[in-house]
Formats: sequence, C-alpha cells, structure tokens
Amino acid sequence: MKAKADEIGVESKMARRPKAAMIARNVTVAGRRTSLRMEPEMWDALQEAAAREGLSLHDFCTAVARRRGAYSMTAAIRVHLLNYFRNAATEAGHKAAGHGKARPRAKSGK
Repeated sequence: MKAKADEIGVESKMARRPKAAMIARNVTVAGRRTSLRMEPEMWDALQEAAAREGLSLHDFCTAVARRRGAYSMTAAIRVHLLNYFRNAATEAGHKAAGHGKARPRAKSGK
C-alpha cells in the first residue's frame, strides 16, 4: 500500500499555495545555527523525511551534515533527499501511483 505523507502527520502543500522562488530558514546543525535557502518543495520534502525518521528538522540536518563531504549544506540536503526518496521508491509504489503508464504518441504527418 502506498504510504501517504498525511498518514504520518505531514501534509503536502504543493497544490494549496503559490510557490516563492526560495525560502530561507534557520536550522541548528550540530549546535550551531545556520541559514538554508531552498525551494518550498525541498522544505516540504525535508519536513516529510524528518517526520518519517522520527527526527526533528535540526537532528535530520545534523545527520546529513555528518556525511556531507565536499557539498555545501544546502546541496548535501538536496542530494540526501533525492537519494532518500529514490531509495524509497519501488516498482509497486510506482504502479500504485500510476507512474509509467505508456501513452500513445500522436503520429506526425511529415
């Protein structure tokens, strides 16, 4: 069964509000306050991943920071979120979401 964000208390806000280009927020990483600028969708994904892992946003970011390597903090979070949700994606999940359905292509008259 497909897991939904609202089942763990996190709502997707993508369809309900217009998106600003970037949002800056302060987070505490390893006891130090830092500012991150990301798209609203990335903030939504970060909040969802942290909630799924049972961590605060700050603790989740601290865990990412410990493994970030040469990436900037913002880039490390984006890459981590991409990998997090990519690893969670399964064929069954894609099928349940209706992804990958073949659509007939219109033939050109050329």
